Amino acid sequence: MKDLYKLTYSQIKDGLSKKDFTSEELTKSYLTRIESEDSKIKAFLEVDHNKILNQSIESDKRRKSNAIFSDLDGIPIGIKDNICIEGEITSCSSKILANFRSPYDATVVSKLRSKGFALLPRTNMDEFAMGSSTENSAFQVTKNPFDTSRIPGGSSGGSAAAVASNMVPTSLGSDTGGSIRQPASLCGIWGLKPTYGRVSRYGLVAYASSLDQIGPFGNDLNAIIDIFETIQGSDLRDQTSAKDKTFSSKNVTIKSWKGLRVGVMKTEETQSSPSVAKRYEELKTKLANEGAVIKELDFSLFKNSIPVYYVIATAECSSNLSRFDGIRYGLRVEGKGKLDDLYVESRSQGFGNEVKRRILLGTFSLSSGYYDAYYGKAQKARVLIKKQYDTFFKEVDFIFQPTSPTTAFKVGEKTKDPIQMYLADILTTTVNLAGVPAISCPAGVDENGLPIGMQLTANHFDEENLLSYAKMFGEFPETKITLPDSIQ
Repeated sequence: MKDLYKLTYSQIKDGLSKKDFTSEELTKSYLTRIESEDSKIKAFLEVDHNKILNQSIESDKRRKSNAIFSDLDGIPIGIKDNICIEGEITSCSSKILANFRSPYDATVVSKLRSKGFALLPRTNMDEFAMGSSTENSAFQVTKNPFDTSRIPGGSSGGSAAAVASNMVPTSLGSDTGGSIRQPASLCGIWGLKPTYGRVSRYGLVAYASSLDQIGPFGNDLNAIIDIFETIQGSDLRDQTSAKDKTFSSKNVTIKSWKGLRVGVMKTEETQSSPSVAKRYEELKTKLANEGAVIKELDFSLFKNSIPVYYVIATAECSSNLSRFDGIRYGLRVEGKGKLDDLYVESRSQGFGNEVKRRILLGTFSLSSGYYDAYYGKAQKARVLIKKQYDTFFKEVDFIFQPTSPTTAFKVGEKTKDPIQMYLADILTTTVNLAGVPAISCPAGVDENGLPIGMQLTANHFDEENLLSYAKMFGEFPETKITLPDSIQ
Protein backbone atom coordinates (compact mmCIF):
# COMPACT_ATOMS: atom_id res chain seq x y z
CA MET A 1 0.00 0.00 0.00
CA LYS A 2 3.04 2.31 -0.04
CA ASP A 3 2.22 3.67 -3.52
CA LEU A 4 -1.26 4.94 -2.69
CA TYR A 5 -0.02 8.45 -3.48
CA LYS A 6 -0.08 7.50 -7.18
CA LEU A 7 -3.87 7.16 -7.19
CA THR A 8 -6.13 9.77 -8.72
CA TYR A 9 -8.63 11.57 -6.55
CA SER A 10 -11.46 9.45 -8.00
CA GLN A 11 -9.59 6.22 -7.23
CA ILE A 12 -8.97 7.41 -3.68
CA LYS A 13 -12.61 8.27 -3.13
CA ASP A 14 -13.67 4.87 -4.50
CA GLY A 15 -11.00 2.96 -2.56
CA LEU A 16 -11.96 4.53 0.76
CA SER A 17 -15.63 3.77 0.15
CA LYS A 18 -14.83 0.13 -0.69
CA LYS A 19 -12.45 -0.10 2.28
CA ASP A 20 -9.57 -1.16 0.02
CA PHE A 21 -7.36 0.95 2.28
CA THR A 22 -7.77 3.24 5.26
CA SER A 23 -7.37 6.99 5.48
CA GLU A 24 -4.42 6.42 7.79
CA GLU A 25 -2.68 4.22 5.21
CA LEU A 26 -3.41 6.78 2.52
CA THR A 27 -2.15 9.70 4.60
CA LYS A 28 1.03 7.84 5.58
CA SER A 29 1.70 7.23 1.89
CA TYR A 30 1.40 10.96 1.18
CA LEU A 31 3.54 11.90 4.17
CA THR A 32 6.25 9.50 3.02
CA ARG A 33 6.04 11.07 -0.43
CA ILE A 34 6.37 14.54 1.07
CA GLU A 35 9.40 13.45 3.12
CA SER A 36 11.16 12.05 0.06
CA GLU A 37 10.28 14.67 -2.56
CA ASP A 38 9.37 18.02 -1.03
CA SER A 39 13.00 18.95 -0.43
CA LYS A 40 13.21 19.18 -4.25
CA ILE A 41 9.85 20.89 -4.82
CA LYS A 42 9.39 23.00 -1.66
CA ALA A 43 5.61 23.03 -2.03
CA PHE A 44 4.94 22.98 1.72
CA LEU A 45 6.07 25.50 4.32
CA GLU A 46 5.07 23.23 7.18
CA VAL A 47 3.67 19.73 7.62
CA ASP A 48 2.66 18.57 11.12
CA HIS A 49 2.63 14.78 10.73
CA ASN A 50 0.92 14.06 14.03
CA LYS A 51 -1.97 16.48 13.43
CA ILE A 52 -2.53 15.16 9.93
CA LEU A 53 -2.38 11.52 11.00
CA ASN A 54 -4.78 12.17 13.88
CA GLN A 55 -7.32 13.54 11.41
CA SER A 56 -7.05 10.40 9.28
CA ILE A 57 -7.29 8.12 12.33
CA GLU A 58 -10.47 9.90 13.44
CA SER A 59 -11.86 9.47 9.91
CA ASP A 60 -11.17 5.74 10.02
CA LYS A 61 -12.99 5.50 13.35
CA ARG A 62 -16.01 7.19 11.80
CA ARG A 63 -15.98 4.86 8.82
CA LYS A 64 -15.65 1.83 11.08
CA SER A 65 -18.69 2.91 13.11
CA ASN A 66 -20.63 3.96 9.98
CA ALA A 67 -20.75 7.52 11.29
CA ILE A 68 -18.81 9.13 8.45
CA PHE A 69 -19.37 12.78 7.67
CA SER A 70 -19.50 12.13 3.91
CA ASP A 71 -18.07 9.91 1.18
CA LEU A 72 -15.14 12.36 1.13
CA ASP A 73 -14.21 11.60 4.73
CA GLY A 74 -10.47 11.11 5.19
CA ILE A 75 -9.24 12.52 1.86
CA PRO A 76 -6.14 14.73 2.31
CA ILE A 77 -6.23 18.30 0.95
CA GLY A 78 -3.51 20.96 0.84
CA ILE A 79 -4.33 24.48 2.06
CA LYS A 80 -2.70 27.67 0.74
CA ASP A 81 -0.92 29.77 3.33
CA ASN A 82 -3.36 32.71 3.06
CA ILE A 83 -6.41 30.68 4.16
CA CYS A 84 -6.96 30.78 7.94
CA ILE A 85 -7.01 27.60 10.01
CA GLU A 86 -7.67 27.94 13.72
CA GLY A 87 -4.50 27.53 15.76
CA GLU A 88 -2.26 27.26 12.70
CA ILE A 89 0.22 29.80 11.38
CA THR A 90 -1.20 31.82 8.48
CA SER A 91 1.80 33.77 7.21
CA CYS A 92 0.85 34.50 3.58
CA SER A 93 4.51 33.51 3.00
CA SER A 94 5.55 36.85 4.49
CA LYS A 95 7.98 37.71 7.28
CA ILE A 96 5.49 40.20 8.68
CA LEU A 97 3.12 37.32 9.60
CA ALA A 98 5.73 34.61 10.13
CA ASN A 99 4.51 33.82 13.66
CA PHE A 100 0.83 34.77 13.37
CA ARG A 101 -1.59 32.00 14.39
CA SER A 102 -5.16 32.34 13.22
CA PRO A 103 -7.80 32.49 15.97
CA TYR A 104 -10.51 31.07 13.69
CA ASP A 105 -11.25 28.88 10.67
CA ALA A 106 -11.99 30.34 7.26
CA THR A 107 -15.49 29.41 6.07
CA VAL A 108 -14.04 27.11 3.41
CA VAL A 109 -12.00 25.31 6.08
CA SER A 110 -15.10 24.84 8.26
CA LYS A 111 -16.92 23.37 5.27
CA LEU A 112 -14.04 20.98 4.50
CA ARG A 113 -13.97 19.87 8.14
CA SER A 114 -17.72 19.19 8.02
CA LYS A 115 -17.08 16.67 5.22
CA GLY A 116 -14.18 15.03 7.04
CA PHE A 117 -11.27 16.13 4.84
CA ALA A 118 -7.78 15.76 6.35
CA LEU A 119 -6.19 19.22 6.15
CA LEU A 120 -2.54 19.58 5.11
CA PRO A 121 -1.45 23.17 5.74
CA ARG A 122 0.58 25.13 4.60
CA THR A 123 1.43 25.36 0.91
CA ASN A 124 3.92 27.98 -0.24
CA MET A 125 2.83 31.01 -2.25
CA ASP A 126 3.97 34.38 -3.55
CA GLU A 127 3.93 36.76 -0.59
CA PHE A 128 0.37 38.01 0.01
CA ALA A 129 -0.57 36.32 -3.30
CA MET A 130 1.42 38.91 -5.27
CA GLY A 131 3.23 37.11 -8.07
CA SER A 132 3.04 34.68 -10.97
CA SER A 133 5.87 32.30 -10.15
CA THR A 134 6.02 31.59 -6.37
CA GLU A 135 9.46 33.19 -6.34
CA ASN A 136 8.22 36.03 -4.12
CA SER A 137 7.75 33.91 -1.01
CA ALA A 138 9.79 35.18 1.94
CA PHE A 139 10.78 31.62 2.85
CA GLN A 140 11.48 29.47 -0.22
CA VAL A 141 11.10 29.15 -3.98
CA THR A 142 8.75 26.40 -5.13
CA LYS A 143 9.80 24.36 -8.19
CA ASN A 144 7.83 22.75 -11.02
CA PRO A 145 7.60 18.93 -10.62
CA PHE A 146 8.02 18.42 -14.37
CA ASP A 147 11.35 20.29 -14.34
CA THR A 148 12.75 21.62 -11.08
CA SER A 149 14.77 24.27 -12.90
CA ARG A 150 11.42 25.93 -13.74
CA ILE A 151 8.71 27.75 -11.81
CA PRO A 152 5.29 26.20 -11.02
CA GLY A 153 3.37 29.44 -11.63
CA GLY A 154 1.82 31.61 -8.98
CA SER A 155 0.70 32.87 -6.68
CA SER A 156 -0.74 29.46 -5.68
CA GLY A 157 2.34 27.60 -6.90
CA GLY A 158 2.75 25.55 -3.73
CA SER A 159 -0.81 24.22 -3.93
CA ALA A 160 -0.40 23.37 -7.62
CA ALA A 161 3.04 21.78 -7.26
CA ALA A 162 1.87 19.68 -4.29
CA VAL A 163 -0.86 18.12 -6.45
CA ALA A 164 1.32 17.77 -9.56
CA SER A 165 4.04 15.97 -7.58
CA ASN A 166 1.51 13.55 -6.02
CA MET A 167 1.97 14.89 -2.49
CA VAL A 168 -1.79 15.53 -2.19
CA PRO A 169 -4.64 14.64 -4.58
CA THR A 170 -6.28 18.05 -4.27
CA SER A 171 -5.67 21.46 -2.71
CA LEU A 172 -7.08 24.94 -2.25
CA GLY A 173 -5.67 28.11 -3.77
CA SER A 174 -6.83 31.65 -4.32
CA ASP A 175 -7.18 33.44 -7.65
CA THR A 176 -6.89 37.23 -8.00
CA GLY A 177 -5.77 37.50 -11.62
CA GLY A 178 -5.04 33.90 -12.61
CA SER A 179 -3.35 32.55 -9.47
CA ILE A 180 -5.16 29.20 -9.63
CA ARG A 181 -5.48 28.77 -13.39
CA GLN A 182 -1.96 29.76 -14.42
CA PRO A 183 -0.12 27.38 -12.02
CA ALA A 184 -2.65 24.64 -12.86
CA SER A 185 -1.71 25.09 -16.51
CA LEU A 186 2.05 25.10 -15.90
CA CYS A 187 1.82 22.05 -13.59
CA GLY A 188 -0.47 19.96 -15.81
CA ILE A 189 -3.45 19.71 -13.45
CA TRP A 190 -7.01 21.07 -13.14
CA GLY A 191 -7.72 24.43 -11.51
CA LEU A 192 -11.03 26.29 -11.09
CA LYS A 193 -11.63 29.97 -10.46
CA PRO A 194 -15.34 30.18 -9.49
CA THR A 195 -17.73 33.07 -10.16
CA TYR A 196 -16.96 35.98 -7.82
CA GLY A 197 -19.17 35.52 -4.76
CA ARG A 198 -19.70 31.75 -5.21
CA VAL A 199 -17.23 30.95 -2.43
CA SER A 200 -16.98 32.87 0.84
CA ARG A 201 -13.83 34.94 1.30
CA TYR A 202 -14.22 35.00 5.09
CA GLY A 203 -10.85 33.85 6.42
CA LEU A 204 -8.96 34.52 3.20
CA VAL A 205 -6.28 37.14 3.86
CA ALA A 206 -7.17 39.81 1.32
CA TYR A 207 -4.98 40.98 -1.53
CA ALA A 208 -7.59 42.68 -3.77
CA SER A 209 -11.04 42.16 -2.29
CA SER A 210 -13.09 42.73 -5.45
CA LEU A 211 -10.99 40.21 -7.39
CA ASP A 212 -9.97 37.47 -4.92
CA GLN A 213 -11.71 34.11 -5.07
CA ILE A 214 -10.87 30.76 -3.44
CA GLY A 215 -10.93 27.68 -5.66
CA PRO A 216 -9.66 24.08 -5.95
CA PHE A 217 -6.85 22.23 -7.71
CA GLY A 218 -7.12 18.53 -8.51
CA ASN A 219 -5.30 15.68 -10.21
CA ASP A 220 -8.59 14.85 -11.88
CA LEU A 221 -11.76 16.79 -12.62
CA ASN A 222 -13.85 14.99 -9.99
CA ALA A 223 -11.66 16.58 -7.32
CA ILE A 224 -12.58 20.00 -8.68
CA ILE A 225 -16.29 19.15 -8.73
CA ASP A 226 -16.37 17.72 -5.19
CA ILE A 227 -14.28 20.44 -3.57
CA PHE A 228 -16.18 23.22 -5.30
CA GLU A 229 -19.51 21.73 -4.27
CA THR A 230 -18.23 21.52 -0.68
CA ILE A 231 -16.93 25.08 -0.35
CA GLN A 232 -19.48 27.06 -2.43
CA GLY A 233 -22.51 28.83 -0.99
CA SER A 234 -23.55 32.05 0.70
CA ASP A 235 -22.08 33.13 4.02
CA LEU A 236 -23.47 35.72 6.44
CA ARG A 237 -19.89 36.63 7.36
CA ASP A 238 -19.12 37.62 3.76
CA GLN A 239 -21.65 40.08 2.40
CA THR A 240 -20.18 39.75 -1.10
CA SER A 241 -21.08 36.06 -1.21
CA ALA A 242 -23.94 35.31 -3.59
CA LYS A 243 -27.36 34.54 -2.18
CA ASP A 244 -29.70 31.85 -3.56
CA LYS A 245 -27.08 30.42 -5.92
CA THR A 246 -26.66 26.68 -5.52
CA PHE A 247 -24.36 24.37 -7.46
CA SER A 248 -25.13 20.66 -7.78
CA SER A 249 -22.61 18.13 -9.05
CA LYS A 250 -25.54 16.03 -10.29
CA ASN A 251 -25.99 18.55 -13.09
CA VAL A 252 -22.42 18.10 -14.36
CA THR A 253 -22.91 15.65 -17.21
CA ILE A 254 -21.35 14.63 -20.50
CA LYS A 255 -23.17 16.47 -23.27
CA SER A 256 -22.71 16.53 -27.04
CA TRP A 257 -20.30 18.89 -28.75
CA LYS A 258 -22.65 19.08 -31.69
CA GLY A 259 -24.13 22.56 -31.95
CA LEU A 260 -22.26 23.97 -28.92
CA ARG A 261 -21.15 27.52 -29.66
CA VAL A 262 -17.48 27.96 -28.76
CA GLY A 263 -15.89 31.41 -28.71
CA VAL A 264 -12.21 31.53 -29.65
CA MET A 265 -9.42 34.08 -30.07
CA LYS A 266 -7.26 34.66 -33.10
CA THR A 267 -4.12 32.70 -32.32
CA GLU A 268 -1.90 35.76 -32.76
CA GLU A 269 -4.02 37.60 -30.15
CA THR A 270 -3.05 35.03 -27.53
CA GLN A 271 0.59 36.19 -27.78
CA SER A 272 1.49 32.56 -27.21
CA SER A 273 4.71 30.66 -27.75
CA PRO A 274 4.84 28.44 -30.87
CA SER A 275 4.15 25.23 -28.90
CA VAL A 276 1.11 26.67 -27.08
CA ALA A 277 -0.21 28.27 -30.30
CA LYS A 278 0.18 24.98 -32.19
CA ARG A 279 -1.75 23.04 -29.53
CA TYR A 280 -4.46 25.71 -29.47
CA GLU A 281 -4.95 25.43 -33.23
CA GLU A 282 -5.05 21.63 -33.03
CA LEU A 283 -7.68 21.67 -30.32
CA LYS A 284 -9.83 24.30 -32.08
CA THR A 285 -9.82 21.97 -35.09
CA LYS A 286 -10.68 19.03 -32.82
CA LEU A 287 -13.68 20.90 -31.38
CA ALA A 288 -14.90 21.78 -34.88
CA ASN A 289 -14.54 18.16 -35.99
CA GLU A 290 -16.61 17.07 -32.99
CA GLY A 291 -19.46 19.29 -34.19
CA ALA A 292 -18.92 22.46 -32.16
CA VAL A 293 -19.68 25.77 -33.85
CA ILE A 294 -16.48 27.82 -33.67
CA LYS A 295 -17.01 31.58 -33.49
CA GLU A 296 -14.07 33.98 -33.53
CA LEU A 297 -14.69 36.77 -31.01
CA ASP A 298 -13.34 40.30 -30.97
CA PHE A 299 -10.97 40.55 -28.00
CA SER A 300 -9.51 43.93 -28.97
CA LEU A 301 -11.09 45.59 -25.91
CA PHE A 302 -9.00 43.32 -23.67
CA LYS A 303 -5.61 44.50 -24.94
CA ASN A 304 -5.25 46.84 -21.96
CA SER A 305 -6.39 44.31 -19.37
CA ILE A 306 -2.99 44.07 -17.65
CA PRO A 307 -2.70 47.80 -16.77
CA VAL A 308 -6.41 47.90 -15.82
CA TYR A 309 -5.96 44.88 -13.56
CA TYR A 310 -2.77 46.13 -11.91
CA VAL A 311 -4.15 49.60 -11.19
CA ILE A 312 -7.22 48.13 -9.47
CA ALA A 313 -5.41 45.28 -7.71
CA THR A 314 -2.59 47.43 -6.36
CA ALA A 315 -5.04 50.13 -5.20
CA GLU A 316 -6.96 47.52 -3.19
CA CYS A 317 -3.78 45.94 -1.84
CA SER A 318 -2.59 49.35 -0.68
CA SER A 319 -5.74 49.60 1.41
CA ASN A 320 -5.88 45.98 2.59
CA LEU A 321 -2.26 45.76 3.69
CA SER A 322 -2.39 48.98 5.74
CA ARG A 323 -3.56 46.84 8.68
CA PHE A 324 -0.11 45.24 8.93
CA ASP A 325 1.56 48.02 10.89
CA GLY A 326 3.48 46.33 13.72
CA ILE A 327 0.87 47.37 16.30
CA ARG A 328 -2.01 44.89 16.31
CA TYR A 329 -0.38 41.62 15.23
CA GLY A 330 2.52 40.34 13.18
CA LEU A 331 6.12 41.51 13.13
CA ARG A 332 6.91 44.47 15.38
CA VAL A 333 10.25 46.26 14.95
CA GLU A 334 10.82 49.07 17.43
CA GLY A 335 11.96 52.31 15.82
CA LYS A 336 13.75 55.26 17.39
CA GLY A 337 10.99 56.00 19.86
CA LYS A 338 8.56 57.56 17.44
CA LEU A 339 5.34 55.87 16.29
CA ASP A 340 6.10 56.59 12.63
CA ASP A 341 9.47 54.88 13.00
CA LEU A 342 7.78 51.74 14.32
CA TYR A 343 5.51 51.67 11.26
CA VAL A 344 8.40 52.24 8.86
CA GLU A 345 10.74 49.65 10.39
CA SER A 346 8.06 46.97 10.82
CA ARG A 347 6.82 47.30 7.24
CA SER A 348 10.28 47.76 5.73
CA GLN A 349 11.60 44.58 7.31
CA GLY A 350 8.32 42.64 7.11
CA PHE A 351 7.33 43.14 3.47
CA GLY A 352 9.24 41.84 0.44
CA ASN A 353 10.15 43.89 -2.62
CA GLU A 354 7.16 42.91 -4.76
CA VAL A 355 4.68 43.70 -1.99
CA LYS A 356 6.34 47.08 -1.45
CA ARG A 357 6.22 47.77 -5.18
CA ARG A 358 2.50 47.06 -5.36
CA ILE A 359 1.69 49.08 -2.24
CA LEU A 360 3.54 52.04 -3.76
CA LEU A 361 1.76 51.65 -7.11
CA GLY A 362 -1.61 51.44 -5.40
CA THR A 363 -0.99 54.36 -3.10
CA PHE A 364 0.10 56.48 -6.07
CA SER A 365 -3.00 55.63 -8.14
CA LEU A 366 -5.26 56.54 -5.21
CA SER A 367 -3.47 59.75 -4.33
CA SER A 368 -4.88 63.22 -4.78
CA GLY A 369 -4.48 64.42 -8.35
CA TYR A 370 -4.03 60.91 -9.80
CA TYR A 371 -7.19 59.10 -8.65
CA ASP A 372 -9.29 60.08 -11.70
CA ALA A 373 -6.39 59.66 -14.12
CA TYR A 374 -5.64 56.08 -13.07
CA TYR A 375 -8.01 54.35 -10.64
CA GLY A 376 -11.16 56.05 -11.96
CA LYS A 377 -10.33 55.19 -15.56
CA ALA A 378 -9.42 51.62 -14.63
CA GLN A 379 -12.82 51.12 -12.99
CA LYS A 380 -14.58 52.46 -16.09
CA ALA A 381 -12.56 50.08 -18.25
CA ARG A 382 -13.50 47.22 -15.92
CA VAL A 383 -17.19 47.93 -16.52
CA LEU A 384 -16.57 47.77 -20.27
CA ILE A 385 -14.79 44.42 -19.90
CA LYS A 386 -17.72 42.97 -17.94
CA LYS A 387 -20.17 44.25 -20.57
CA GLN A 388 -18.02 42.67 -23.29
CA TYR A 389 -18.30 39.28 -21.57
CA ASP A 390 -22.07 39.78 -21.31
CA THR A 391 -22.12 40.33 -25.07
CA PHE A 392 -19.92 37.30 -25.70
CA PHE A 393 -22.20 34.97 -23.77
CA LYS A 394 -25.19 36.01 -25.86
CA GLU A 395 -23.28 34.65 -28.84
CA VAL A 396 -21.46 31.59 -27.40
CA ASP A 397 -21.86 28.94 -24.70
CA PHE A 398 -18.27 29.19 -23.50
CA ILE A 399 -14.92 30.71 -24.47
CA PHE A 400 -11.90 28.55 -25.29
CA GLN A 401 -8.36 29.93 -25.13
CA PRO A 402 -4.91 29.09 -23.74
CA THR A 403 -4.50 29.61 -19.99
CA SER A 404 -0.90 30.77 -20.16
CA PRO A 405 0.87 32.13 -23.24
CA THR A 406 3.91 29.96 -22.46
CA THR A 407 4.85 26.80 -20.66
CA ALA A 408 6.77 27.07 -17.37
CA PHE A 409 9.76 29.42 -17.59
CA LYS A 410 13.08 29.09 -15.79
CA VAL A 411 13.52 30.11 -12.15
CA GLY A 412 14.93 33.64 -12.11
CA GLU A 413 14.16 34.27 -15.79
CA LYS A 414 11.70 37.12 -15.21
CA THR A 415 12.43 38.31 -11.68
CA LYS A 416 14.46 41.33 -12.87
CA ASP A 417 11.67 42.60 -15.17
CA PRO A 418 8.34 43.01 -13.32
CA ILE A 419 6.50 43.92 -16.54
CA GLN A 420 7.41 40.61 -18.18
CA MET A 421 6.27 38.81 -15.04
CA TYR A 422 2.96 40.70 -15.06
CA LEU A 423 2.39 39.70 -18.71
CA ALA A 424 2.33 36.04 -17.64
CA ASP A 425 -1.29 36.77 -16.59
CA ILE A 426 -2.36 38.35 -19.87
CA LEU A 427 -4.91 35.60 -20.65
CA THR A 428 -6.39 35.27 -17.16
CA THR A 429 -6.91 38.73 -15.62
CA THR A 430 -10.08 39.69 -17.54
CA VAL A 431 -11.92 36.77 -15.95
CA ASN A 432 -11.36 38.27 -12.49
CA LEU A 433 -12.18 41.80 -13.63
CA ALA A 434 -15.55 40.54 -14.94
CA GLY A 435 -16.14 38.07 -12.08
CA VAL A 436 -16.95 35.15 -14.42
CA PRO A 437 -15.91 31.52 -13.78
CA ALA A 438 -13.08 29.79 -15.63
CA ILE A 439 -11.20 26.51 -15.41
CA SER A 440 -7.75 25.51 -16.63
CA CYS A 441 -7.74 22.03 -18.16
CA PRO A 442 -4.68 19.88 -18.95
CA ALA A 443 -4.04 19.91 -22.69
CA GLY A 444 -1.00 17.71 -23.22
CA VAL A 445 2.69 18.61 -23.21
CA ASP A 446 5.10 20.43 -25.52
CA GLU A 447 8.20 19.01 -27.20
CA ASN A 448 10.12 19.35 -23.92
CA GLY A 449 7.52 17.47 -21.90
CA LEU A 450 6.23 20.64 -20.21
CA PRO A 451 2.47 20.88 -19.57
CA ILE A 452 0.14 23.07 -21.63
CA GLY A 453 -3.24 24.20 -20.26
CA MET A 454 -6.38 25.44 -21.96
CA GLN A 455 -8.91 27.74 -20.28
CA LEU A 456 -12.68 27.40 -20.55
CA THR A 457 -14.71 30.44 -19.46
CA ALA A 458 -18.49 30.58 -18.94
CA ASN A 459 -21.08 33.14 -17.88
CA HIS A 460 -21.71 34.17 -14.27
CA PHE A 461 -22.90 31.27 -12.05
CA ASP A 462 -22.76 28.80 -14.95
CA GLU A 463 -20.31 26.41 -13.28
CA GLU A 464 -22.54 23.40 -13.90
CA ASN A 465 -22.24 23.83 -17.66
CA LEU A 466 -18.62 24.97 -17.42
CA LEU A 467 -17.62 21.77 -15.61
CA SER A 468 -19.69 19.69 -18.03
CA TYR A 469 -17.71 21.18 -20.93
CA ALA A 470 -14.48 20.57 -19.01
CA LYS A 471 -15.46 16.93 -18.48
CA MET A 472 -16.05 16.55 -22.21
CA PHE A 473 -12.77 18.27 -23.01
CA GLY A 474 -10.94 15.94 -20.65
CA GLU A 475 -12.15 12.96 -22.71
CA PHE A 476 -9.90 13.99 -25.62
CA PRO A 477 -6.88 11.60 -25.64
CA GLU A 478 -4.47 14.36 -26.70
CA THR A 479 -5.16 16.32 -23.49
CA LYS A 480 -3.91 13.61 -21.12
CA ILE A 481 -0.91 14.39 -18.94
CA THR A 482 0.93 11.84 -16.77
CA LEU A 483 2.14 13.42 -13.54
CA PRO A 484 5.83 12.76 -12.81
CA ASP A 485 6.65 10.02 -10.30
CA SER A 486 10.38 10.66 -10.26
CA ILE A 487 11.26 14.28 -9.41
CA GLN A 488 14.57 15.40 -10.92
